[in-house]
Amino acid sequence: MQYLEGRKYVVQGIFLVVALIFLTRLFFMQVLDGTYKLAADKNTLQRIVQIPYRGLIYDRKNQLLVQNTPVYDLMVVPREVKQLDSVRFCELLQIPLEGLRASLKAAKKYSRIKPSPVVQNLTTPDLAAISDRLADFPGFRIQARMARAYRTTNLAHALGYVGAITPAFLEKPRYAKYQAGENVGISGLEAYYEDTLMGRRGVQYKMVNVRGIEKGKFRGGEFDTLSVAGQDLHLSIDAELQAYGEKLLAGRRGSIVAIDPKSGEILAFVSVPNYTPQLLTGKGAGNRYMALLNNPDRPLFDRPLMATYPPGSVFKLVNELVALQLGVVTPSTAFECNQKLVRCTHRHEAPRNVSIAIKQSCNPYFYQVLRAAVVRGQAPNKYEDAHIGLAQWQKMVKSFGLGEKLGVDMSQEKRGLIPSPEFYDKKFFNKKENRQHRWSFRNVYSLAIGQGEIGITGLQMANVLATIANRGWYITPHFVRGIGQGGPLPQFREKHFTAIDTTLFKYIIPGMQQVVDGNGGTGELASLAQYGISVAGKTGTVQNPHGFDHATFAAFAPANDPKIAIAVFIENSGFGGTSAAPAAGLMIEKYLRGKVAPYRHRMEDWIMYGDFTKKLHGM
Repeated sequence: MQYLEGRKYVVQGIFLVVALIFLTRLFFMQVLDGTYKLAADKNTLQRIVQIPYRGLIYDRKNQLLVQNTPVYDLMVVPREVKQLDSVRFCELLQIPLEGLRASLKAAKKYSRIKPSPVVQNLTTPDLAAISDRLADFPGFRIQARMARAYRTTNLAHALGYVGAITPAFLEKPRYAKYQAGENVGISGLEAYYEDTLMGRRGVQYKMVNVRGIEKGKFRGGEFDTLSVAGQDLHLSIDAELQAYGEKLLAGRRGSIVAIDPKSGEILAFVSVPNYTPQLLTGKGAGNRYMALLNNPDRPLFDRPLMATYPPGSVFKLVNELVALQLGVVTPSTAFECNQKLVRCTHRHEAPRNVSIAIKQSCNPYFYQVLRAAVVRGQAPNKYEDAHIGLAQWQKMVKSFGLGEKLGVDMSQEKRGLIPSPEFYDKKFFNKKENRQHRWSFRNVYSLAIGQGEIGITGLQMANVLATIANRGWYITPHFVRGIGQGGPLPQFREKHFTAIDTTLFKYIIPGMQQVVDGNGGTGELASLAQYGISVAGKTGTVQNPHGFDHATFAAFAPANDPKIAIAVFIENSGFGGTSAAPAAGLMIEKYLRGKVAPYRHRMEDWIMYGDFTKKLHGM
């Protein structure tokens, strides 16, 4: 009996202990732990996301290019809107009734409990005009944020722009923490470095009464978190050089890309036609964007990254290096300037070696160089032999970073095209007959002079010249040389080597110097010999079936200690030596000397007109 009595007290004790545990836990939840009170009191709290201060952007000389300026957005929480007087509200905000209805509809679709924007980019005077009367409209509140402001009128394509995040963006995992109305990098560096520039959000919880009037922080800010500002970007761009490049090509279509060969840092990135960065920020940015989008001159088109052209005669340098590597030619190899093979555009001395051939840009010479590289007797018939030889050629050419995305720190980069045997198999397949037509070197010989199906971007061409300047290697071109207090991203420190022995590059550079500084060289208008600066370059004239030929010129300088590699494309401008070459020469002079000699400023006007050979005597 005593045993049963004892068990009764044990059971009672267990129940008592369990009850005490539950009571203690309930007391902790309801009294001590404010997070549960916070959850219960959401109807009287405002959860305000603190958007961090977006990182600034500087050029290589620490000149500020992009900063922040305060603006205000009017937000709405649909669930909290009560008996809205739409007419009175629209009069206060000076917005159309249809616009308000559309905003409310979009807000409800997004979320009934999360804030969505109704009117964005309100200025301080705008805010002062409405703030006192906004309390009459429950569910609406002001949210302050920082918007982008530009201290440069240049570099629009590289900088990119920031805009309100779209519903499509919000569905992506990368933007899971964003809310409607927030800004996000849409293009350019603003988009590529979004996570770096954005920083980390903070949150504030504020008590409000039934009229939405703020009554102070919840529990003294116990649950608030601080925002962390984004990191600044330090670009490799030289703002003065960039501005000068845009001035040189004003009114034309084309691009200029300049790179520091030793580091891969992009010094200038000119795309014309262009636009002013400030156009895509502030009130009316959406309308201005649509105007740019519909502009027939296509100012939004990023030519250095997205426009692909045949490289013209500049590509002869790559073909010569491939042939040297294969051992099918030597630096002293001579070929006849045989016009029956391919037409040569001008009279010149016999191409007795590679230096003369490069200086004179002899088309028949480089026809025979490519033929020697592709047609090597590796198969019993000419068709199989061309197939095998072209595959080997393509592999070596692509090691220069051609035919693939280089991996620059911007999106929308195009691959270009270095055609493969499979490309020509497809091209010469007759669908009607359902059979493969065979092809040989005679079908692809235009690759010898950088024409035909080949296509490269301005950035890729500048990188090829940087690779030659380095005697066989390059670092992926990039805009950002420093993030915060650190350096560039790891992928922008790695060297990439070509399939060409480094010892072979020395054989083409003397000819490139003769192009610019030799008597009768095709790129003499890029010469800086008067300043003791040797420029190594190559002109090109790109055939254009839709109009006048495109002009191109690519170079590096000084030839024996390169500090800048540059590529210029000017559409519909004719011979590369008479427009692209002087543009490159002036840019090199500006970068290396810090100024352009007054008497050479006349060349700036000449670039506008393309072929100005008749004006040379007045120089």
